[in-house]
Amino acid sequence: MKRSKRSFRGFSAYRLWSQLPRLEVSSLPDVLMFAAGLALFYGVLMLGRTWFGPFTAVAEISPSPRALPVYAGYSLLRITIAYILSLSFTLVYGYVAAYNPRAERFMIPLLDVLQSIPVLSFLPGVMLAMVALFPGRQIGLEMGAILLIFTGQVWNMAFSFYASLKSIPTEMREAARVYGFSWWQRFIQMELPFSAIGLVWNSMMSVAGGWFALMVCEMFVLGQRDFRLPGLGSYLQTAASAGDTHSILLGVTTMILVIVLLDQFVWRPVIAWAEKFKFEQVESTNAPRSWVLNLLRHSQSLEAIRKKTVRPLSERIMHYFAQPQAKEHEDERSAWRTWLIRVIATLIFMAVGYAMVRVAILLTGLQPGELKEAGIGLIATFLRVNLALLIGALWTIPAGVAIGSNPRLARIAGPLAQIAASVPATALLPVILLVLIRIGGGLGVASIVVLLLGTQWYVLFNVIAGAMAIPTDLKECCGIFRIDGWQRWKKLILPGIFPYLVTGLVTASGGAWNASIVAEYFNFKGHLYTTAGLGATISQATDAGNFDLLLAATIIMAATVVTVNRLVWRKLYALAETRFRLEA
Repeated sequence: MKRSKRSFRGFSAYRLWSQLPRLEVSSLPDVLMFAAGLALFYGVLMLGRTWFGPFTAVAEISPSPRALPVYAGYSLLRITIAYILSLSFTLVYGYVAAYNPRAERFMIPLLDVLQSIPVLSFLPGVMLAMVALFPGRQIGLEMGAILLIFTGQVWNMAFSFYASLKSIPTEMREAARVYGFSWWQRFIQMELPFSAIGLVWNSMMSVAGGWFALMVCEMFVLGQRDFRLPGLGSYLQTAASAGDTHSILLGVTTMILVIVLLDQFVWRPVIAWAEKFKFEQVESTNAPRSWVLNLLRHSQSLEAIRKKTVRPLSERIMHYFAQPQAKEHEDERSAWRTWLIRVIATLIFMAVGYAMVRVAILLTGLQPGELKEAGIGLIATFLRVNLALLIGALWTIPAGVAIGSNPRLARIAGPLAQIAASVPATALLPVILLVLIRIGGGLGVASIVVLLLGTQWYVLFNVIAGAMAIPTDLKECCGIFRIDGWQRWKKLILPGIFPYLVTGLVTASGGAWNASIVAEYFNFKGHLYTTAGLGATISQATDAGNFDLLLAATIIMAATVVTVNRLVWRKLYALAETRFRLEA
């Protein structure tokens, strides 16, 4: 009886198990996406409760490794929101600057100035304004940190999109004109696809720059007011200030793990998807691939959403913008647009005029010794920035061409470059400083190393994008005619990557000026290490609350960057637009 009873139970369990629905392989992508969506929803819900909760007077940064996953989630969400803001700003700002010559004369120098202004110059005003805007709520502090991360991400993306729009081949524009494309059709079907590769690689660099800016944005103290936020940046900064090597390694390891996951689940699929927008007549046989993209393409739910929602909506939008407008409506729109532009320009000139008056009043309180210190610091930082650019270009150009020309190498070197670009130089500065102190050199040499670590990646990522964008048919022509060695670099590679290289050098230059605030002024184990430089002047003025000197040093830095922009970068952009544009 016992045997029969046991077998009966087993038979019943087997029959019940056999009746359950089986998970088909084709539904695996849908199940994975559903689980990821639930996890994301839960994380956003928990973070929303924290953000809209009461203001935390003093945020305690736990050194426990158990806090690292939560800190990583906080930092990743801030970087993601800042990236969405950066992408939106990039598309609008780059489009207007590329197609409005009058606005271009002011917008591009302004963009160069903004990317060169250090985060510490934005930090006090932005944090105080956001906290005052949301009194008693944690969201004010969070929004301040997000806006500051935004200032570390957006500039190279905007430069890349602007440069891509300026270098669109003439025959593509003529084809769009012949077929009567509206501005929306040109934007969706020509301009965005042509700029996709450069925008993707600069997006990767921007997110890496967001990780770099976390240590400043999440760990900010102004006088007696504490604006610290829990996150990986504050964790690493706390560990670096305490000289806790074990915690630094744990924080960096966590950051590397997050970057690798982002590369596999976000950037690799996007790179493989953007390959179809490459401007060429012969398809490459060794295109980038992504297992995640292949998985998503087999998703039945995504296909259903695309057919029933995305496609009809995009068709309606395209149909609406493609409809010819009546002449009277066009005249009304033109008049309304002109009136709006005049109002905005008037408000901007009034704000600029008021700001200039206030600045002049503040600068009158400066001492001659402070101005002399800022002038000497300008010369020292200028030399360090250009030396770092030269050293970085010597290795990033050949390395970027090798990575961009070989998709197999790109699959390996791409994540490694992201990791190297994302690790904050301030986390490595204690090790660099201790080594240089022992062998001789101190912060004067260490600052150049830190500038190099913080800025060389802008050149590398843009050169990779430029090498990937070189059409396959041109490469095959060089192979047929046996154009190799230096002739291949002279005839194909350097002209092909030149617009991207200029963008990389421009953003690297601005990033180097920005990074000088951490490269020339460092507090380690209660001991202050500093060297002559404009970045050190800005950091000292911030710590001392000397806003007059902070403003003067920032203006000097911005004026220097504008001058270099006028004398060097604008001419190189014009050369890229006229001589090295990809034409059929």
